[in-house]
Amino acid sequence: MELFDHLALGFSTALSLQNVTYAFIGCLLGTMIGVLPGLGPLATIAMLLPFTYGLEPIAALIMLAGIYYGSQYGGSTTAILVNLPGETSAVVTVIDGHQMARQGRAGVALATAALGSFFAGTVGTLILAVFAIPLTRFAFSFGPADYFSLMVVGLLGAVALASSSLIRAIGMVLLGLLLGLVGTDVNSGTMRYTFGLPQLWDGIDFVVVAVGIFAFAEVIASLENKELREAFTGKITNLWPTREDIRRACPAVLRGTAIGSAVGALPGAGLSLASFFSYSLEKKVSRRPQEFGHGAIEGVAGPEAANNAAAQTAFVPTLALGIPGSATMALMLGAMMIHNIQPGPQVMTNNPDIFWGLIASMWIGNLMLVILNLPLIGMWVKLLSVPYKIMFPAILVFCCVGVYSVQNSVYDIYFAVAFGVVGYAFRKFGCEPAPLMLGLVLGPMLEENFRRALVLSRGDYTVFFTRPISLTLLLFAAAMLVVVLLPNIKRRRNEIFAEEEA
Repeated sequence: MELFDHLALGFSTALSLQNVTYAFIGCLLGTMIGVLPGLGPLATIAMLLPFTYGLEPIAALIMLAGIYYGSQYGGSTTAILVNLPGETSAVVTVIDGHQMARQGRAGVALATAALGSFFAGTVGTLILAVFAIPLTRFAFSFGPADYFSLMVVGLLGAVALASSSLIRAIGMVLLGLLLGLVGTDVNSGTMRYTFGLPQLWDGIDFVVVAVGIFAFAEVIASLENKELREAFTGKITNLWPTREDIRRACPAVLRGTAIGSAVGALPGAGLSLASFFSYSLEKKVSRRPQEFGHGAIEGVAGPEAANNAAAQTAFVPTLALGIPGSATMALMLGAMMIHNIQPGPQVMTNNPDIFWGLIASMWIGNLMLVILNLPLIGMWVKLLSVPYKIMFPAILVFCCVGVYSVQNSVYDIYFAVAFGVVGYAFRKFGCEPAPLMLGLVLGPMLEENFRRALVLSRGDYTVFFTRPISLTLLLFAAAMLVVVLLPNIKRRRNEIFAEEEA
């Protein structure tokens, strides 16, 4: 009964004219970003964060969330019609989706992807609503030592599931933690790692870093690639799947939803892993494994359901515990901090309208996305014809305007450009920047809880091992690292990421 009361509050908030408008804008932008190859939700949210300063907190979060899960819908359109994933989680959809299009079944593939995504997104949001309450209540029993250990689990999860090598991923997390230390020490008031620059006294703004290593670096890296677009030129007809298609797709959607819901809540897992796991499972359980790679509808239905379910359940640790599971969730957490909302379980008690309004908006957004993706296919196909030489300069100008508006500082643009070059270098050396972003966002909170725990225990370091919750979390983190380092697991992990990149 309590859940229904909370959802009633959420829908009353989400259904206001302002919030419905921003949900639509977010879904529309997310679909566009998913359709356009080379730009993802991470870079887009980083670009748009500065422009949300003037919005109400709930409107800003609803729009950014719409961009995030909306990009999963749009990515499938490009994957099916152009043989090029608009978003990384749509890499697997390319395999069978474009083959269906070449066989004259583009409409069926698009409809399967959209309807499967809608079902999975709806279920994922329901799971978020159901598990948010018990998780938040459990989190209220956490002390500073427990929160420190929980953040260690989140950072190690990002390391274990990063697509780069473990050493590189650990290095990126440590670099992010170091960047988080730049600025004025809150306790002593001394300057740390500022190199005498007044512009660094307040620390390095995570928006500047995010725009640099994701948006700027993405554009620089994309300039190396030729515009190879194997576009589908046939007429799209007959969107509705046949009875046989539905019979084969429904079990795949259910399995993909289950996989995505579980994987999405894991720290650092990412949506692409969920879609890859789903595709592997469908190929193993199928009675027609030889059809995979040649237009199997299960190869579209399962992965699309998985990545959309994962997009919803990724909000579980972010909203309930204040711990982002991915770089995109770290930006969502940053958006909350920009609007003076303290992340963590207190969001539900202090800002219930924001908490439940965001969850309710996801149901509304998923319904909007079905409407946006199927009837407007023709518009998205035309959008694909925008040449990169026009698109990329516009993105750079937009990024610079956004970064400047954070503090009206030209130096922020210089810093963003510098991080863009650094982010491009990371790509060249095979270093994934997402763990750095997690380290940057969690670093100050990690330090704060570490210090607070020591103050309360009067300098006794054993407090991290004597509290049951903290000890359990640290043991889990250690076990996770040990498992990942096992030879068989390590070899299988490398195979998964190699196939994902291929």
